[in-house]
Amino acid sequence: MANKNESAAAPVPASNNIAEVAKQRNKKFIAQAGKLSKDYRVTDDKKFKLKDYSCNVDSDLGKEDKLMAQQILQSGIEVLSEMQDKLYAQDKWALLVIFQAMDAAGKDGAIKHVMSGINPQGCEVTSFKSPNSEELDHDYLWRCMKHLPERGRIGIFNRSYYEEVLVVRVHEAILKSQKIPEKLITADIWNDRLNDIRNFESYLNNNGILLVKIFLNVSKKEQKKRFLERIERPQKNWKFSQSDLAERKFWKEYMSAYEEMIRKTATRRSPWYVVPADNKHYARIVVAAAILHAFDSMKLAYPRVSEERVSELQLIKQKLLAED
Repeated sequence: MANKNESAAAPVPASNNIAEVAKQRNKKFIAQAGKLSKDYRVTDDKKFKLKDYSCNVDSDLGKEDKLMAQQILQSGIEVLSEMQDKLYAQDKWALLVIFQAMDAAGKDGAIKHVMSGINPQGCEVTSFKSPNSEELDHDYLWRCMKHLPERGRIGIFNRSYYEEVLVVRVHEAILKSQKIPEKLITADIWNDRLNDIRNFESYLNNNGILLVKIFLNVSKKEQKKRFLERIERPQKNWKFSQSDLAERKFWKEYMSAYEEMIRKTATRRSPWYVVPADNKHYARIVVAAAILHAFDSMKLAYPRVSEERVSELQLIKQKLLAED
């Protein structure tokens, strides 16, 4: 017991205790996310080989493991939501998350589940399909530039300008239909485009837009399994088209294009994450971890107000409390 002459320590408000516990929990979770995402992060690796990265971790997760994965993801979503709130309040940085992958790799599912706790007022998802006539009358970055996130916001690209060094590279007939002067279509065009993209992303970085680039690395075997599922389940029939099957014939060409794309555009500030996508539950955790790591690098915090503003708020509080 405290001595009569000693003043007892003032009790700490319960709300402060809860806030501190949550803060420490979040710090620990973010640190773990950084360690996890590091295993799949590619930054300026000139020796990058896609074959060195597995498509699968454990595709036969049991019921308990799936539940655990969902719980981990939910915790990540809660931390993401808090960090998004700070991003919006601070109003200095912006985050652009790019998803690239073969068909049925899980882009839509990853966006739906990982970003489920994000405030839609501070986030915009843009899906890029074949360019229309207006877009073909501009440079290939133009249509993506229009959807870059504002400060304090998150932008998500479901496919992106990277299609110009993927599908257009695999099907060069598309390139010839893009109204580009013939003398500019040389053997160096793909290397030129990759350099332009790398420079463009450096420009974005220099203006406070950080990029998280996700390549969902699905195997050809798993894609076949998911295609069959789309055919067998009526509610998924709409997701399958004949063109999806046709693109499988160019699997080798696509893998070669993805490999060079990642090797030549991965940087420290705009890394690629080669995510094993055969297991959807695990892939979503890695995606969330990558985004958390990017947020952590921003050193986000709620803006501090001046002492004068604090005094002003206290006066307003007193007036409100004095009301009948």
